[in-house]
Amino acid sequence: MTGEPYFRKLLVYFLLIALALSFFAPVAMMLLGSFKPDDEVLLQGGGLLSALPADFSWFNYQDVFARVPFLRYLFNSALIGACIVAGGLLVNSMAGYAFARLRWSGRERLLVVVVALMIIPLEAIAVPLFYQVTLLGWRDTYWVQIIPFVANAFAIYLFYSFFLDLPKELEEAACIDGAGPWRIFFSIVAPNAKPVFATVAVLTFLTQWGAFLWPLMVTHSEAVRPLPLGIAMFYSLPPLQWGDIFAFGVMMVMPVLLIFVLFQRWFVQGVATTGIKG
Repeated sequence: MTGEPYFRKLLVYFLLIALALSFFAPVAMMLLGSFKPDDEVLLQGGGLLSALPADFSWFNYQDVFARVPFLRYLFNSALIGACIVAGGLLVNSMAGYAFARLRWSGRERLLVVVVALMIIPLEAIAVPLFYQVTLLGWRDTYWVQIIPFVANAFAIYLFYSFFLDLPKELEEAACIDGAGPWRIFFSIVAPNAKPVFATVAVLTFLTQWGAFLWPLMVTHSEAVRPLPLGIAMFYSLPPLQWGDIFAFGVMMVMPVLLIFVLFQRWFVQGVATTGIKG
């Protein structure tokens, strides 16, 4: 009887490790390929040993900086992502708190609208949104890549779900002590909602860091071009050098991994608290 649960747990761990390796394999291949010369990157045969570079070299990374303004692309992506995350945390958290705690006319109907907006993809509204920002004169600017994505229906719903489970006694005690709504939100509610703030921040940053379609539509100069567009343009630069492309990809992925590692504990706690599955 004791052997069956042990075997089942062992099987589960084996499947999880195999799944983790399947996700890690492309990243490992990209990392190893970034240290290879171009004639070895797509070399066939040799089994697993062919994945290892014969001689580790930083030439591909140096070539990236020589061929494209990588630091400019990195700065643009970091600035756009940071502004969207910071503005989104403020706007979406306050909207979620209003839905969870305040009672006002039309609240339920508007909440249904917010939930419905979660299923509408960007591709469905890209053309009218493009026409609108053109009329405003925002094309080829940072604003056009930031403003449309600050408010997010999914983030609002995550904050709403978290605030529903937050004990009201804390807010009631602060209200008795004379604190107003703004003081209650920023001094009581927000400090106790770190997990959901971390979850929304990480998910928003990941989404915006890999955004491609919208920047492709609204930008045309390197001055405001983010990393995804940079690697796409880099891919089209002759000669086609896969080692350089892998090096570009590694440097593009590293900030994402760093952000996730820094906020991992709060992110996992927020996922469990807000009930996100998968």
